[in-house]
Amino acid sequence: MKMYKLHCLQQTLKYHCAVLSVVSLTVGCSGIPAPTEQLAVSKAAVASASSAGGNEFAPLPLQAALEKMDAAERAMVIKEYLLAQRLAEQAYVDAQLAAATARTVKAQNAARELQKDNSVLRQEIDRNAQ
Repeated sequence: MKMYKLHCLQQTLKYHCAVLSVVSLTVGCSGIPAPTEQLAVSKAAVASASSAGGNEFAPLPLQAALEKMDAAERAMVIKEYLLAQRLAEQAYVDAQLAAATARTVKAQNAARELQKDNSVLRQEIDRNAQ
């Protein structure tokens, strides 16, 4: 009989823990507003990174940003707002990295071209000086 009571007590405790978990998750999630502003800011950052040359000069961080934006949008659909917010924030950071990388690579390429042009001009000046 003691084993039966112990088993019943364990089952009751498991049930109450499960109910408390569900209630606390529901209460915790209901207080989080939909992160629509963060998603909009992150989408704009991804678009900016793409137009800055992210596809060509920083494909990996741009791809990561796109994937995280897609995941954030899916999380919004199922009302997982905390997850959506986190993914949108990560997408924003990845997009910023892609844009900065693209700008850096383009600036380095432009500097190389200027150095080549300067070298040609120096050679021309040296020839004219002789």
